[in-house]
Amino acid sequence: MTQRKRRTLVAPDMNLSLDRSEGSLLSDDLLETPDDLDINVDDIETPDETDSLEFMNNGNELEWEDDTPVASAKRLPGEGEEERDSSGRLWRTVIIGDQEQRIDMQVIRPYLRVVTHGGYYGEGLNAIIVFAACYLPDSSSDDYTYIMENLFLYVVSSLELLVAEDYMIIYLNGATPRRKMPGISWLKRCYQMIDRKLRKNLKCLIIAHPTWFIRTVLAISRPFISVKFLDKIRYVYTLTELSQIIPMEHVQIPDCVLQYDEEKIKAQRERFEAEQQHANPTLSKERPKSMLAGVCRDI
Repeated sequence: MTQRKRRTLVAPDMNLSLDRSEGSLLSDDLLETPDDLDINVDDIETPDETDSLEFMNNGNELEWEDDTPVASAKRLPGEGEEERDSSGRLWRTVIIGDQEQRIDMQVIRPYLRVVTHGGYYGEGLNAIIVFAACYLPDSSSDDYTYIMENLFLYVVSSLELLVAEDYMIIYLNGATPRRKMPGISWLKRCYQMIDRKLRKNLKCLIIAHPTWFIRTVLAISRPFISVKFLDKIRYVYTLTELSQIIPMEHVQIPDCVLQYDEEKIKAQRERFEAEQQHANPTLSKERPKSMLAGVCRDI
């Protein structure tokens, strides 16, 4: 009996750097399409380090129900035992897999809101994990690589503590400038470092406000991403659409993402009106609401 040979898929050559060199995913060759140019995210006021530190210092840490298994975790994100070294720097020791890792909490303190708990969906303790890309550090920051290395350990260790059963991840991509976009290699490492059980328990990855850039990255990554994982990815284009999928009571949406969502809907509506006016110039500019009823559904 002859054995079938496995086909080996080879990923295309690509530059995963975060600069704008030729072939980089952040180069000008991969600028957004006109659909994404409606909103200039650089004009939207995104959170800076001061905002994040003020949020943490005001006691706005994650809160947990005392009767959930999550509350019995050894350390919760943003709190727990931290030790200072001789220079006064804060460190946290975590176990990821079977290896002990040390996290420089001092350097990632401004970025802790990158990952938050968004409550539960369905029956039981099916967690909603929110990843807000707008809180990531700017790639032009000093020690960017060092910050991302420690933030990587924080995100992975937090996920293991936040999840009790099945879960979904909400990736908030809106209002995130390309200079804050995480590299593919960074995201891939996060996924690979997650415990196998957690990878299996991930039921859905919802990407809110996906840009052409994000869709392109996923498209060219298909050769080295499992089909099972790809099947879990779902796009939503407005927060209203997201609210129809999950309960939003405990989902923390950054102000800049709310603004981006509003401006995106407004731009889509204005484009629809312009197209209708161009198609029939005799139509009045004062259009009945009934003629715009389907706009939001098509965003």
